[in-house]
Amino acid sequence: MQLEQIVTFHKTIGDKTRIRIISLLKTEPLHGQAIAGKLGLKPPTISHHLAKLKEIDLVYQRRDKNIIYYYLKKDKLERMALEIIRIGDESLFERFDIKNEEKANIIKNFTDSTGKLKTLPVQRKKKLVLLEYMLSSLEHGKTYSEKEINKHIKQYYQDFATIRREFIMGHFMYRQNNIYELNPIEMWPI
Repeated sequence: MQLEQIVTFHKTIGDKTRIRIISLLKTEPLHGQAIAGKLGLKPPTISHHLAKLKEIDLVYQRRDKNIIYYYLKKDKLERMALEIIRIGDESLFERFDIKNEEKANIIKNFTDSTGKLKTLPVQRKKKLVLLEYMLSSLEHGKTYSEKEINKHIKQYYQDFATIRREFIMGHFMYRQNNIYELNPIEMWPI
C-alpha cells in the first residue's frame, strides 16, 4: 500500500467528530439525523464529516425509502488501521526467498557493462531488486529536488518518471512538495 494512502487515511480519521461517527456506526447503520442527534451536532456538520469518510471509502450509504443509512466498512477500517504496523514487516527476501547471489544475478542480467538498465523487468521481485540497486548511491537523511532525482535516475534508466513513481509506490522514498527523501530501510519492501 502506498504511504500516501496511509497518511490520507490517518489524517481523515484524525478528527474527534469522525472518530465518534465511526464509533456509532460500528454498532449499527444510522441515518444522518440520528447521528446528529446522538452527537448533538447539526445535520450539515454530520454530512460534511460523512463525505470525508466516504472519500477514503470507509463508509457507504444505502437508501431505504426516503432515508439514507450509513454503514461502516469495518474490515477496511481494521485493515487500514493495521497497515501502518505492517510497513516493512515482511521483506521481499522473505516473500520470494531471494539470496544475495540471486540478487547479484538479477542486477547482472538486467544491466549493461556501464551499470545502466537494459530493461525494467515486469516481475515484481526483480523490479524491486533493481530499484534498490538504483538507490544505493543516495544518502539517507538527505533531501533531493525532483531535478536531482531525475538526473540520478537517468544514470541508470531514461524513463525517470516511471522510476520516480516506483520509488514512491514501493516505499523506498517519500515525496512532499517535489522534495524527495529516502525512507528508512525498514520501510523498504526489500
